[in-house]
Amino acid sequence: MFRMLVAAIFVTSAALCVEANAQDTIPLEVELAGGQAIQLSLEDLDAMEQTEFTTTTIWTDGSNRFSGVSVLSLLQSVDAEGTTLQMSALNDYSVEMPLADLEDGAPILATRMDGETMSVREKGPYWIIYPFDRGARYQTESNFARSVWQLKQLKVLD
Repeated sequence: MFRMLVAAIFVTSAALCVEANAQDTIPLEVELAGGQAIQLSLEDLDAMEQTEFTTTTIWTDGSNRFSGVSVLSLLQSVDAEGTTLQMSALNDYSVEMPLADLEDGAPILATRMDGETMSVREKGPYWIIYPFDRGARYQTESNFARSVWQLKQLKVLD
């Protein structure tokens, strides 16, 4: 009986690990203003020009090195046109920002923190992040609200 219980726990744990890993490989959806949706995998994002910086955040301890794709570069690579970017998380949190607020290198769509991919539990697989330590202009309530973790979709609006 004990062996059957241990075996059942092991099988259940293994299934949960596989399910968690499958969630961590969620593609990022980029929806263009015309309604066309593009699915980007981690490999697709890794193939784009990478940006990296070290910063502290209000959600993590100490300084962390974030790397990924500049949101501006990502949108340029898919020929996105519009005026507003809506960013949505797995938990349906959503926030908008004017595309005019995007800079080359800030914010980035982080795919890694301290060189490691981020699980859903660790705010991944994708996180919009600013170089907060570069000055007060990045340390605003609107930028904190735009720092969407567990990002699932970028939607370009007219």
